[in-house]
Order: sequence, then structure tokens, then C-alpha cells
Amino acid sequence: MIKLKKLGLSMAIAASLVAFSAPSFSGEEMEVGKVAVEAQIQGLERVTQTLVAPPFLPEHNQVAVGGPKIVEMTMTIVEKEMEIAPGAFVQALTFEGTNPGPMIVAHVGDYVELTLKNPATNSMLHNIDFHAATGALGGGGLTNVAPGQQVVLRFKATKAGVFVYHCAPGGVMIPYHVVSGMNGAIMILPREGLKDEKGNAVSYDKAYYVGEQDWYLPKGEDGKYKRYAAPAAAMGETLEVMKTLIPTHLTFNGKVGALTGENAMTAKVGETVLFLHSQANRDTRIHLIGGHGDLVWTGGSFDDVPTTNRETWQIGGGEAAAALYTFQQPGIYVYINHNLIEGVMLGAAAHVSVEGEWNNDLMEQVSKPGPIQ
Repeated sequence: MIKLKKLGLSMAIAASLVAFSAPSFSGEEMEVGKVAVEAQIQGLERVTQTLVAPPFLPEHNQVAVGGPKIVEMTMTIVEKEMEIAPGAFVQALTFEGTNPGPMIVAHVGDYVELTLKNPATNSMLHNIDFHAATGALGGGGLTNVAPGQQVVLRFKATKAGVFVYHCAPGGVMIPYHVVSGMNGAIMILPREGLKDEKGNAVSYDKAYYVGEQDWYLPKGEDGKYKRYAAPAAAMGETLEVMKTLIPTHLTFNGKVGALTGENAMTAKVGETVLFLHSQANRDTRIHLIGGHGDLVWTGGSFDDVPTTNRETWQIGGGEAAAALYTFQQPGIYVYINHNLIEGVMLGAAAHVSVEGEWNNDLMEQVSKPGPIQ
């Protein structure tokens, strides 16, 4: 357990750390409901989903095959040091060792069954709050696991869209865990797949998942970013930087430049790409330089009619969004937070490298740079 007095936290804050614990109904009521649900879902096909590191998605069908299923997966909590920029290290709290945590994919009507493991080598209590779920703090009230424990949570996917998940242990531990990297996203597809603004079926050739993260690194008297030996050691001074509401770094997928160069997202001319973007803590606005959002599901809701031909799309803190674009020209596209200070100077930018033949009808350099005539 963390000794709160040593971190300089008040007793009021200490009490708030356990404010979000168990749901307010009896164990007997839970057992009765559990028996009823088990009888209801008995015989449903179980499918094991192998989670993969972002920006990739696990294997999935865009249109559901057959009836509802129990989609099961295992996720391990990893506390580790991460270098988010040259010389900038954080004591990261992560799902599966990545920031963001891996994307989960299911369809409406499926049951998502997660085994969440908190290894004994970790130092903190953790849980998971699914914005896609209904009840018990999104699962946070049922998944508190101390080091050396695991828990199994199952919820029914009733809302179509792409949603944030994050750790939410209570009190100041909620923002501390979230801005220490402990968040991810889950996509719940309509059983019939995605539809455009006219109700026609649409599909994607590729899908990429980008998690935007704000970081708050303390500096020492020498002006360099501090480096800590453990999450608890970093917490006190990190909280003070967090209070300024001004991040020192903004990253896509855990590190400045993580999705550039050899690690850029890729596509070909004519391919349709689905971009899934999450931000668990701050508002952002996304722009694809040289392209557009052909279809954008505001707030990530696939039940709503998508907007069309967007130049920039807003994503609120604590939500995710989806945008579909068919590439028409080759080259390097910059996928960026269009607060350009944050995108260029703090690190919230990525690249999409597109192969294919250039179309001069869409764009042409009529004359090269030369002397003014």
C-alpha cells in the first residue's frame, strides 16, 4: 500500500481513494442475477480474442457471423518505465505493457469476458472502467485487483461504437493512473457492419488505432526531466505538474514519433482505412493533412449517422472517435492533433505512408520554384 502521508496527501484525499469500491447491492442479489444470466448464455459459442499491440487491431469480422458470442481475452497490467521522448522517462502504468492498451473488438449482442491480471511484481491496486459497459462504474466497481490477484469481468455489448477504457481506482488515483498511460479503447461493431450517411454498407481494407496521451513530467533544478525508480516515488511531484493542466508531452501510441518513419501507418491508393482515435483525459482535434474524413462518427457512435467530408474532427476527453478515408494520392500524409502547438511542438503527430501512382488531375505542380518575374 502507498503511505499517503509520505506523499503529502490530505486525509480527505486518502478517504476518496476508496470512494469508488463495490456497487451498492447485496451479494445475494448478485448471485440470483448471476444464476439467471448463466442459464441465458449457456451454450453460446466462446471465441478467444488474441490482443495485439497498437496501432493494430485483433483479427475480427466486420459483419458478425452467426449469433452472439462470448468474446474472451486476457489482459495483464504492467507497471514499467517508458521513454516517451529522448531523455524523458515515465513510470508508466499500462494494460499489456503498451500505451494505449490494446484494442478489443466485439459486436453488439456479444458478451465481452475479460480476465484482468495484476502480477505480484506490481506495486499498486488497479481496475478497469469500460465506457462501453453498463453498471458498476463501467466494471470499475467489480474489478479492483491488488498485486497478485486476478478477476474476471463479463459485460454485454449493447452500444455500437468505439469507446475508451481506463483504470479508475478512486480519488486522485483515477487521473494519476490515466495520465500514467493506463487507458485504451474497445470497438463494438454493429452486427451488420458499418453504414454510411445514406444507410449503405461500408467496409474498410485496413484499420489503425491511435491513442493520444498527455504526460506531466516534473523537472529538477537542472532543468532536466526527473527520473524515478517506482510509480509511488513519481506520484507526488507528478500530481503537482498535473495540477497545472499543461502537459509536458503529448504522444500518439506512447512515444513522440512512435508512428513515423519506419513505423508509419501504411496504405495504398484506393484503399479505405478506418482510423480509431482515443483520448482518455483531454479534448483533441484530428486532421489528416492531404486527406479528409470521408465519414466521421462523432463521439465514436456507430448508431448515429456519420458526418461527411470533414477536414478536422473533435474528440472530447474520455471518448474515442472513428473516421473512414479512401486514399487517392500516394505520399506521406501527416495525421495530427490540429492544435499545431500540441501536434508539432509536444509530439501529437503520426505519418501515413501511401503507395501508388500520382494523379495530376487532383494536384499538379504547374511550374517549379524560380525567380519572381
